[in-house]
Amino acid sequence: MTVRAQAEVRRAAVLGSPIAHSLSPVLHRAAYAGLGLIHWSYDRFEVDEAGLPGFLAELDGDHWAGLSLTMPLKRAVIPLLDEVTATAAAVEAVNTVVFGDDGRRVGDNTDIPGMIAALGEHGVDTVESAAILGAGATASSALAALARVCTGPVTAYVRSETRAAEMRGWGERLGVDVRIAGWADAALAFDAPLVIATTPAGATDELALRVPGRPGTLFDVLYDPWPTALAAAWSARGCPVVGGLDLLVHQAVLQVERMTGRSPAPLALMRKAGEKALEAR
Repeated sequence: MTVRAQAEVRRAAVLGSPIAHSLSPVLHRAAYAGLGLIHWSYDRFEVDEAGLPGFLAELDGDHWAGLSLTMPLKRAVIPLLDEVTATAAAVEAVNTVVFGDDGRRVGDNTDIPGMIAALGEHGVDTVESAAILGAGATASSALAALARVCTGPVTAYVRSETRAAEMRGWGERLGVDVRIAGWADAALAFDAPLVIATTPAGATDELALRVPGRPGTLFDVLYDPWPTALAAAWSARGCPVVGGLDLLVHQAVLQVERMTGRSPAPLALMRKAGEKALEAR
């Protein structure tokens, strides 16, 4: 994408429902300040699936640089775009829309490379097996990340046969050996060298008391509240924990680079801004 003039007014925003809790404005605004993009703005808008087409129709490509998308819009936006990258198409989830100079709207997924970068930052480049807790939209991105990190089977612990079927389908599409287990056996996930928790707040609290003495690495995608009960129990055993803020910052770095055309985005500055915002809550 062509780098725009620093003084040109450009807009970006995060959309979703609910959206008031989102840290994305804090991270992106910190990046703009660090990059000297003083005329850029980043906002948040409460938009659900029904309101998404109308919202997009009102956007002027001459002034808008891009959008970040959270639930429940990651799949709903796909038919409204001109193009979707192979990464996003692989999991049918778009969390980033970039407005091109030609007016085209391109959907991408920075959650997947963001997860890989967050794991790598904590020294996890390759594992022989892994476990995923949950089977929602974030779980599909986690599975795509594991397709590049995990050399062996991935066991998904799910609550329903519908979710199980979805995870099997993602596994076939991504070339990952996915094995399904019921949520009642979720504590068995802790035998894996890497556990990725993709569930909503509170869903894994009951498992915190069952963390073994020397588990592997936990990647808990939540960042608020933090630490989760599971992450706290894991850390208390002196074992590595990758948190939701790690993921949020790394995927936001990629979003900033794609939307602004500037690279590298100021990761350390963005992380500091995120940490400060969470401390204030």
